[in-house]
Amino acid sequence: MTATRTPPRLALAITVASLMAALTLTPAQADDSPSVPPGTEPSATAPVKVDPNDPDLKLPEGATLAEPKVLDIKQVVEDQSGDERREDTNADVKFALQAEVLFGKDSAKLNGDARARISAIAAEIKNQHATRIRVFGFTDNLGSYAHGLTLSRNRANAVQDVLDQELRDSGITYEVRGYSEDFPIASNATEAGRKKNRRVEVSFPRGES
Repeated sequence: MTATRTPPRLALAITVASLMAALTLTPAQADDSPSVPPGTEPSATAPVKVDPNDPDLKLPEGATLAEPKVLDIKQVVEDQSGDERREDTNADVKFALQAEVLFGKDSAKLNGDARARISAIAAEIKNQHATRIRVFGFTDNLGSYAHGLTLSRNRANAVQDVLDQELRDSGITYEVRGYSEDFPIASNATEAGRKKNRRVEVSFPRGES
C-alpha cells in the first residue's frame, strides 16, 4: 500500500488555517463590571480544614456552654453633613440631632428649621406606634458641668414640647433628661468631636412588623 504524502507548503497552510479557526471559535471577553471585588467572592468550601478531634476545640472537663444569646444588630445612617444620625436595632429607633441645627449657641430656643426636623421624627414615632419616648440632651465639656446640665435639660424639654404638639397623644409617656457632658460619642479634644457631642437624642421602641 502506497502512502500519500502532503506537500510541505500545503501542510503548513493547513496547520495555520486550523490555528486561526481555533482562535476565532472562543473570542476573549473582558468583564469590566464584576459583581464583587476580585478576591472577595464567596467560597463553597471552608478555607481551613478543621479537625473535630482537636483538644483545643473541646470543653475542659466539667465545663458547660453558656446560655445562647441573640446579639442585637445595629444599623446607623448619618447624613453627609453629620447633622442628623439614625440608629436602628431590633428593638429601638434612635435619632440624634446636633444642637447647631436646632438651637443658637448656648441657647435652648429652637430655631426656624428645628420644627421640620422634629416633625419628621414625630412622623416616624407614629409609624412605629410608639408610646414611650426618651428625649435626652447632651453637651460638650466646655464650661461648667452644672451649666451643661441645665442647658442639656432645657434643650431636651424644648424638643419634647414640639413632639408633644405634633403627636397630640395623651397615651404617650416621655422620659426627658439632660446629661451635660456625660456619655460623649466623640472626642472632646477637637471641635469636630465636640460638635457631635452637642446633641439631642430621641429614642423609642420599634413597632412590631
